[in-house]
Amino acid sequence: MNDFDQTTAPLGALVPDWTPPPVPDWDEVEGQFVRLERLDADEHAALLYRSFAGHDAVWDYLGYGPFSSAAQYHRWVRDQAELSDPRFYAIKNLKSGNWEGVASYLRIAPSAGSIEVGHINFSPALQRTPAATEAMYLLMSWAFDAGYRRYEWKCNAQNAGSRSAAQRLGFSFEGVFRQADVVKGRNRDTAWFAAIDSEWPALKEAYRAWLSPSNFDSEGQQRESLGDMTRLVRVSDDPFLSQHR
Repeated sequence: MNDFDQTTAPLGALVPDWTPPPVPDWDEVEGQFVRLERLDADEHAALLYRSFAGHDAVWDYLGYGPFSSAAQYHRWVRDQAELSDPRFYAIKNLKSGNWEGVASYLRIAPSAGSIEVGHINFSPALQRTPAATEAMYLLMSWAFDAGYRRYEWKCNAQNAGSRSAAQRLGFSFEGVFRQADVVKGRNRDTAWFAAIDSEWPALKEAYRAWLSPSNFDSEGQQRESLGDMTRLVRVSDDPFLSQHR
């Protein structure tokens, strides 16, 4: 006999007036440090390849690359640019004037209100710059402003840099999926992070404060770190990071 009384079973909170948000439909956006455009092989591939060339380590945790020639990378970009999920964007650093990275939306699920940011590949010139942070802010901003409830970040659990970036950007750690995939012949455990819509107003304020010119000194060094600004928003930090400092 089953003693479980379904009439008193706990259920999730109601989501009143829920309307699934639209799929991403924008092609370009510009901030104060960065410009994002829908990835296009003819417009961006050669310039991106130039930024990535000689830096094979940027491909270590991705399921593709490095590419042996500009032509090979052009073909890859052409194929990816035709997809709607993932939906890729090229990233231009306005300070240097160069196209220096890519990122995408993926696993786009309007019915659940969930969307992921991924395929992030920043050249060394873009890494650890305000432009890199603003690119992540602009992508996140569209998602929450469009009505998504959940914004995900997933990465190879061995990728300490990506895990650190997720936490700094205000994503909360949600765990590790063991043996989630096989990538380039190697096991991949996947670390999961997410931010949700109720956290967005505070995260948005943190991003704006960090990106403000007043947060940087005359040499361009930050006065206050973004990780400190997002600490009170995150509901859980990544224990891996405290163990590997």
